[in-house]
Amino acid sequence: MKLYKLNTHTRGCNKSYDADLVMNLKDHPNANVGDVVEIYAPDEENGTHLLLQITEFNGSCGRDVISIESGIANAFKMRPYSNVVMRIVKPADVALDSIEITFKDQYMGRSEMWRLKTYLTDTCVYVNKKIDYNDMQIRCQVYEMWSQGERVASGVITEDTKIVFRSSTSMVYLFLQMSSEMWDFDIHGDLYFEKAVNGFLTELFQKWRKLSCNHEVTIVLFSRTFYAAKSLDEFPEHMRDCLQQDYKGRFYEDFYRVAIQNERCDDWCTVLGQLRKLFTSYQATVLRYHERENMKIPPATNSSATQGNFLEVLNISLNTFEKHYLDRTFDRTGQLSVVITPGVGVFSVDRELTNITKQRIIDNGVGSDLVCVGEQPLHAVPLLKFHNKDTTLTSADDYSLPHWINLSFYSTNKKIAYSSFIPRIKLPLFGSQLTLHDGVGEGEGEENEGHFLSCNQSEYKHNSLFDYDAYDEQIFQPLPAQSTCSLQRVVRAKKTSVPSLETYAYRNNDWENLTPTQIPAMRRKMSDPDIHHGTSAMLAALQPDTTNLSESLASEKNARRTIVSIAPIVRPGRALINPFDPSQVTIKLTSNRRRWTHIFPKGPTGVLIQQHHYQAVPAKPTQAGQQRPLQQIQSNNNNDQEDYGCANGEQYDRVSSHSLLSKSASSQSFVMGDEHIDFFKRRQNSPMNPLPANVPNLTATQAKSYLWGATGEQEWTPAITTGVDWKSLTIPACLPITTDYFPDKRSLNNDYVISDYTLLPDDVNHDYAQSRAVYRKPLSTEEVCKEIVSQRLAQGFQLIVVDEKPPTAGGCSSGSAVQPVKLSRETNKEYLLSIGRIFHKISLSGSVITVTGYRPRHPYPPINVDYRYRFHAPQHETYEISGVNFTTEKLENFNWNHMDLYICTRGDVDYPLMESLKYWRYRMYLLPRENIVSKIASCQRCDIFPDVTADNTREQVEDFVRLIEAVSKLKRQYARKARDSPIAHITKRRHSTSIISRPQPNQGLTNSPFRERVGSNRLPEKRPSINVRPKLENGRIPRIFPATDAAAAAGVAARDDQDDGFPVDIKFSPNATLPEIFEAMKHPVNGVGFFSQTQSLPSCTFVAYDALMWLKTRLNNGRHPLDLLEAMRKERMICHASGDWKKPVVPGFVFYYVVQQDKNAKDYAPPLDDYSAFVNEWLEIEFQGCSFLWHDEPVTTPVPNFLRDSPAPQSWTETSSNKRVYRQSHLEIDVNQKSDRMEWGHVKHHTVLQPRFAFEIVVEWVTSSGPIVADLIGGWMRKANQFNFLVSVPADPMAEPFTKKSDPLRGPIFIPLCTTFLPNGAALFDEFPEESRSDRMLFFQEAILGKFGFLPCVLEKKYSVGKDLPKEYQYVHCTGNMFALIRCATNNYQVESPILKEANVTRCVYGHTNNTNVPKKVGFLWAWNHMIPNKKWKAQTINNSADGELFQLKMLKDFREFCSNSDQRLSTFWTQSQELKRRAQKFEFNNNNTEENKMK
Repeated sequence: MKLYKLNTHTRGCNKSYDADLVMNLKDHPNANVGDVVEIYAPDEENGTHLLLQITEFNGSCGRDVISIESGIANAFKMRPYSNVVMRIVKPADVALDSIEITFKDQYMGRSEMWRLKTYLTDTCVYVNKKIDYNDMQIRCQVYEMWSQGERVASGVITEDTKIVFRSSTSMVYLFLQMSSEMWDFDIHGDLYFEKAVNGFLTELFQKWRKLSCNHEVTIVLFSRTFYAAKSLDEFPEHMRDCLQQDYKGRFYEDFYRVAIQNERCDDWCTVLGQLRKLFTSYQATVLRYHERENMKIPPATNSSATQGNFLEVLNISLNTFEKHYLDRTFDRTGQLSVVITPGVGVFSVDRELTNITKQRIIDNGVGSDLVCVGEQPLHAVPLLKFHNKDTTLTSADDYSLPHWINLSFYSTNKKIAYSSFIPRIKLPLFGSQLTLHDGVGEGEGEENEGHFLSCNQSEYKHNSLFDYDAYDEQIFQPLPAQSTCSLQRVVRAKKTSVPSLETYAYRNNDWENLTPTQIPAMRRKMSDPDIHHGTSAMLAALQPDTTNLSESLASEKNARRTIVSIAPIVRPGRALINPFDPSQVTIKLTSNRRRWTHIFPKGPTGVLIQQHHYQAVPAKPTQAGQQRPLQQIQSNNNNDQEDYGCANGEQYDRVSSHSLLSKSASSQSFVMGDEHIDFFKRRQNSPMNPLPANVPNLTATQAKSYLWGATGEQEWTPAITTGVDWKSLTIPACLPITTDYFPDKRSLNNDYVISDYTLLPDDVNHDYAQSRAVYRKPLSTEEVCKEIVSQRLAQGFQLIVVDEKPPTAGGCSSGSAVQPVKLSRETNKEYLLSIGRIFHKISLSGSVITVTGYRPRHPYPPINVDYRYRFHAPQHETYEISGVNFTTEKLENFNWNHMDLYICTRGDVDYPLMESLKYWRYRMYLLPRENIVSKIASCQRCDIFPDVTADNTREQVEDFVRLIEAVSKLKRQYARKARDSPIAHITKRRHSTSIISRPQPNQGLTNSPFRERVGSNRLPEKRPSINVRPKLENGRIPRIFPATDAAAAAGVAARDDQDDGFPVDIKFSPNATLPEIFEAMKHPVNGVGFFSQTQSLPSCTFVAYDALMWLKTRLNNGRHPLDLLEAMRKERMICHASGDWKKPVVPGFVFYYVVQQDKNAKDYAPPLDDYSAFVNEWLEIEFQGCSFLWHDEPVTTPVPNFLRDSPAPQSWTETSSNKRVYRQSHLEIDVNQKSDRMEWGHVKHHTVLQPRFAFEIVVEWVTSSGPIVADLIGGWMRKANQFNFLVSVPADPMAEPFTKKSDPLRGPIFIPLCTTFLPNGAALFDEFPEESRSDRMLFFQEAILGKFGFLPCVLEKKYSVGKDLPKEYQYVHCTGNMFALIRCATNNYQVESPILKEANVTRCVYGHTNNTNVPKKVGFLWAWNHMIPNKKWKAQTINNSADGELFQLKMLKDFREFCSNSDQRLSTFWTQSQELKRRAQKFEFNNNNTEENKMK
């Protein structure tokens, strides 16, 4: 065995030592780049083995020497200069079954995950290896690897390796169920709340910190309150809005208290104190919420955990999660909802809501974890008990074991001195306490005989006479081979006064009377679509009934001591689910069942396992045949208890069912930090040992799976202890991109409808490339095929890996992601994908792509649940009413054909992105950068924003033009050399835009001292002192002006006009003619700056704004630049750049070109002559409200809008030239040419820019990668950040209650406006006509918002015209941190039915009722911008205030004070405004008099 000397090197120090492994080719004549080698110390045959891949050879390394990167050597404990063995190994021998990869602070979509998987295939990885995928700009790290049932430290990723992506920056919702048990004590004497917060949450937050997770967290406390009332009439009016009734007719109300909303924190432990504070007052606040003086309210009680609103909570989080494509952020991936309950994992639920929840959780691929801090029961959990709406005495209860909830039990490590016994049941309370505790209506008004503990104990002495075990065997025995209904009699037992079991289990199974007409009625009760039912109609109708649990024995009101009467029983089509032994029932495999299975590693026995399930191994063997052969390994008693969740000194040891890993004290703590497991073991290259005979070998190839458990492959036994799945709670897994279920041929034919269509991308592209204005390289057929698969992955589909090989003993080994079919030609590929019960087959053959869809023949009926609740968000003062709908989505209705054609045609206008395609979008506002914001910190008040001033409008418009040039990827002619010397810079700039210092796109904005200077001719204000341009030396000036013939002919005098330190070259004489001005404009050096040649723009193109500014500086008489340009257009000197003569000159960023130019010049390019195609390519934006920049206008005295005789319109929508609020253009996304994929998208933007208004830009995409889009937008943000800045805003900023897309736990804060501050109680605006008063009130509110620094946002009209709906205007604060909305109901506005959104919002948020006579409150809706990651703004605390409060909260507090007229601030503002109006009238009056005198 040849030994090599081991050296180490550090990456980056030496170019030739940049790989993980460096070696000399002469030593290894047979080795090739890409080979995998195994390196280990010769004396430790079974010690650490490291696998590395040869990426390069290096001659400078020396003979018989290999060099490893030093970090790897340290991790694998390889000492430098020691001797090691190195040999080449076969990749197949060291292939990984699964690998977990973590990433942080970035958005990785599912199609990127697939590309990354392809990139990693056939590479060698080791623990903690950092992976940089530069094409996609993805950074991630290897976390854990499994091979042949063991955890390993290095290995090779093959086609078959399952890759699990885990994100340490996810969106996490933590829900605490504040049910009555939270105030009970556990066995250690702690309140369950203390166990949840001081125990579980504290530990969770510590783990987050240890792994440096950066989740965006929302924490919500929730509970259900029952009211003891028989009818709605017992409730006062103010309570009825939100009451709901359950299946037993009980009235209840659900409360949600949002403690933390979308926050990020380095240390979450500070939040625990806040939760404890909320806990102390929570119950009293919620139970007594409706109390008013002199008003009787039905008594309220808090529900138990079982009766609580568990499924509603999951659906509320899903309503937010399923809109992930609307408010996309680029620094997090993944969604997780965690419910923390003091219960034991049993919930009483509605069947329809269960089906909705299940389907939504599975389809959306959202992780849902349930953490119980109660004791683990002796039956299988989580267990859902369906509401039994059949109230007859003989009806049975029905249960379901949801596999789509990941369950954890949290137990503390406290020791009890006198005992090591851990109970697995919660003892029922004695006697009359039960009626108090068990919620309203349970056992009320009945004798306590229903509760067996209160009965005379002596009655139970005959218990042993009834053979319960025999009875259970009888009921739950497996089916006979033929699926027929057999009549069976139960052994007659002696008559005893035991509450009989059958009276529970078989209260409605009166099978003799079951007539065919009853069967359809029962079909509706089918509990779970995934459970396999028999074929006959009758069997299909029977739901999985089970016996009741002891809970029903204890608390059902119908429990009477009855004589055991045994009726003949018809066995239904399969054995009943017995929660105490669920393994008797296996269910048919479905794609839903296998949706998440690829995140689980394969254990030593070859089945998928969950790592937080621990198996108890009794110390003494039990009777033969009973004990299943599980690994009889004694684990050391000094395990890290946190890992194994067990206290020392128990009577048995737990062995994690996944660990055959040797424990060693010296093992290095890799991976989770707590799991001190030495998994750097020598791997066995031999095939796995055959399984022990009795271990169940359920593999994916068999079509059955266990009912219980997330994997469906682990058998439930009472000895399994469930710990906490810390990994899922700290670094949640993303939905895997592969799965392994595909229906068999028979099922495909019987149960599915098949449809297919073919795509010929080459033909389609050929047609579209001709008609398109701008030629773009079309996608090749193979790229189209890959993109079609990517889109399905992005919408939640999974690639199906089907195993063609015979199944090995190890169970389901997955096949390759791309199943090659008949490799006759290179281009043949076939992909199978699935989501729910929908399967797609995409096959590529030559240049034809065939898409085959399979959808269920009998789809589930759509269900819609209307849900009302009360929630209290941060900074709100009350629990407000809200309502949402929970609906299952009809995935089969997604228009894939449209999407595929969109891809084929590369986003052509014929196939626009529609709302139903769920495209991703990123919405931004461009806001002016205000220096005044920093002043708020030092001021006591926040209404310090001045009125509109023109001082920096010019700079903001300049900045805006610079940004739009960057977005449009335009370059100016002469821009290149301008960087070389200051002189050249000034020359070129001055020629193109005279005084305007115009930016060049694609160049840094900060590296030049000239960038900042933008002179203003209009007002001689002083420039800010930063980066002031140095004065020019006089000697340079003559060189700058080559006085041209054209200029001389035009009667132009060259002047040395030292305007604010920057020379203006020419001024036109007052009588210069149009052609003369036009000639000067055309001049290549002194004229308006033209854009350099760009596809689809004609040569000599300029922007109207530049021309206006150019003319303004050169016209010294009263001629209006805009009129001159329009005159040139009419004379056919210039024209709109699309070649459309009808388009008048519009001021702004609008393209025009010089018509009169040399058509034979080599760089001449004609216009497109297609206006609509031109607009699809280029952004054109009209400028309004800034005409004073290019034309001096008389100054008027400002009268506030709300006091003018005819108020100005609120926004530019009425006056804009094309009447549309938004326009859409094509957007090339991969500007830096990094991606290996064709990337494009669209940009939607406002059609008008008006200073002091927010300008909206939305990027929309489906065929782009998250990191690449993030890169593009980051570039824009850097471009625009001098006088403006871009801020991300949500799609629905106000999140008003009862709106379709709104976040159910977010809502606006209502701030009322005091309107009675005038002396003698006079009404506002009395002096104006009545019909204008409501509008004036709006303008008054707008003026108040303006004082606080809010800018208006222009939105599209939501409603059709003609409806007399309230006017509403939205505003955003100039920091981007908050939004405000004002709404005015016109006087005849009637509130319609309460379902309607407008009515509800008005009623809930404005405090209105359905009664239209109630005076309407005037006020503002205020909301926070949750898209700003608020780690940053937390730093903006205001230091001189006593508690250093946040800038945002100070704004809100001050705004509230202003609106309530504290310190007479509101009335002062009113009198100041009236004073301004008086002055203006006086000024006007004087002016008129002087003019009249002149006339005389």
